[in-house]
Order: sequence, then structure tokens, then C-alpha cells
Amino acid sequence: MLSPSEKLELEKQKYRIIGSHSAVKICGWTKKMIKGEGSCYKMKFYGIRSTQCMQMTTSLSCANRCIFCWRGHKAPVSREWKWGVDEPEFILENGIRMHHNLLAGIKGYSKVDMKAYNESKKVRHVALSLTGEPIIYPKINELIKRFDEKGISTFLVTNAQYPEQIKNLNPVTQLYISLDAPNRELLKKIDLPLFSDYWERLEKSLDYVHEKNQRTCIRLTIVKGINDVEPENYAKLIMKASPDFIEVKSYMFVGASRQRLDMENMPLHEDIVEFTRELAEYLPDYSIVSEHVPSRVVMLAKKKFKKGGKWHTWIDFEKYHELALSGKDFSSEDYLLPTPVTGLSGRKTKDYSIQRMRGNFEENYREGH
Repeated sequence: MLSPSEKLELEKQKYRIIGSHSAVKICGWTKKMIKGEGSCYKMKFYGIRSTQCMQMTTSLSCANRCIFCWRGHKAPVSREWKWGVDEPEFILENGIRMHHNLLAGIKGYSKVDMKAYNESKKVRHVALSLTGEPIIYPKINELIKRFDEKGISTFLVTNAQYPEQIKNLNPVTQLYISLDAPNRELLKKIDLPLFSDYWERLEKSLDYVHEKNQRTCIRLTIVKGINDVEPENYAKLIMKASPDFIEVKSYMFVGASRQRLDMENMPLHEDIVEFTRELAEYLPDYSIVSEHVPSRVVMLAKKKFKKGGKWHTWIDFEKYHELALSGKDFSSEDYLLPTPVTGLSGRKTKDYSIQRMRGNFEENYREGH
């Protein structure tokens, strides 16, 4: 899948290539939490400890060339799988090994939180979202089962161009669908899809998401001045899928996206809050639950997750794995925990200099969402 020069370039960016088509990289938030500098929004929203989260992908290739993606346009693209297939056990074992090797150097940091560092020695969560399109790996269901057997939760992100893979996907702890535009023309402009029937694939994917019983989430990546429009049409698409959660997140000015977009295209957190409020007006079954200001993201949830006057968006991971391995039917409401902190703070995004912003965002937000 990768040429020697492409592999070398990724390794310079602190990726580690697993076999012929997978990769792992330490998330900036994992490093920050080990250093006592805060945690990812998934901690606040869902209870995932960043210290124990591994960020990886099972496919470096993608069928889109999204303008907001940090990937360069020389990164692998393909509409179908045309490589060899590495075994799930090989990917899992080597992914964890390389993850731990990458973390080893942090132990020498002068302000390291040793309790947090020791926590990181046990992976409990995997974000299948690093880069590329992980759902097209032909043995994705076998890999997910192996993660479940090891007590590792799975958060899988897909670009909604592979509806049949979504339909046939076994339960994951939380399934994400990227929804990048409210209409056909804008989606083509933003995602630069390889498939000519990209819109039909999106719509079918949303229909299949609607059929899922476990946790689902739609993520909007908002690019200021481009796709921050037509909240009513975003809402119509969202209602087709009827996800449990919605995340409205700012585009981040990082990587190769800086060659295609400007700093002004990155919304402030207050822009995200305003757009989310507009969107919520068209989604009567949802309410705003929480935010993570450093990530410039706001989360909405179906009102059914508010029980006894308290939101329940956190995950009982032990219960989830028990259910996933039981072979019995179960739903997203069967593995809930109360959400400790909810509501909007009213805080505004700090006015960093462009150079400082670039450094922080490159470190913390280079994710293949």
C-alpha cells in the first residue's frame, strides 16, 4: 500500500506501520494526560481515559480526499480493497506493542504523572480513526471481537462511503459517521469523493446506521465559511440515521489542510456553540449535553439518555464487553453510566498566535475524523 518513501515520511511523523496496511500513533491527548495536562473530550463525554486509549487504523487508504483532512493528497486513495490482508491477531498484538514502545519515552519527562503513566501500560480503548478508512479492512469484525475479548472498547469512525460494510458491521462500542455537508454539491466540494454515487452511498449509510442497536454518533466537522450552512438540511440527514449522539466539532488548521484552507476557516469555540444551537432547533429529540472547549466540540444526545433528571452518556465498559460477548441482542441503553459534568461553560476560545496555535493543534488534534 505504501511506497518506501511514504512509509518513511509517516515514521518521521511518529507513526508506526503495522504490517502492510495498518498504523498506530500516540494521540496528543494521551501524552497530555500522562503529563497531567488535561484529557480528551471523549473522557468528558463518554468516560474514556486518554491514558489508556490507543489510536490506530486498519487501512491507510481512503475513498475521499477531504479538504479539511490533515493528510496530503499523495496519501493512498482507493475505492476498494486491493492489497493483501494481515490477520487480526497480528494487527492487535503489534499495534499494542508499538503503542507501548512509542509511550516509553514519556516516562523520562520531568513532570510525568507516574500513576497516569502506569495506567497507560494497559490499553482499554482503541480509536479506529487515525487515518484512512478502517471499516474496509476485510476482517474488521474478527478484529473487533478480539478487542472485546481483551476488554478493549472500540470507537470506529467511517466516512459513510461503504454502506454495506456498515450494514454488516458487528457491534462496536460506539460507531461514528462523518457528515461533512448538508447537500450533494457541497459534499462533493468538501470530500472530493472517488465514488460517483457518493451521495447515494451517504444516504444508504445513514439508513443502515438507523438500524443499529448499539451506540451511534454523527460527527459534523465545521469549516467556517464553507459548510457552516443549512442547519435544517443537516438535521434532515441526521434524522435519517437517528444516532444516539451528535458531535459538532471545529475543523483544525493542521497538516496538509493548511495548503487548502486558511486559518480563518477554523471556527472559534463560540462559533461551534452558536451553530450547534441553530442545529438543535431542528432536532426536537435531542438536547445539548456538554462541550470540550480545547477541542472546540459540542455534544448533543437523544433526550432518552436523560434519566431521573440526569444525563447518562458515559459507558459502563465492563457491561458492554459482557453484552458484546454474550451473543444476545442488546441496545445502547444497556451499558450506561451517569455523566459527571454537563452543560455549557460560556468560556471562549483563547486568542493564540498563529504559530502557537499550529504547534498545539498539530500535537493534539491530528486525527482522521
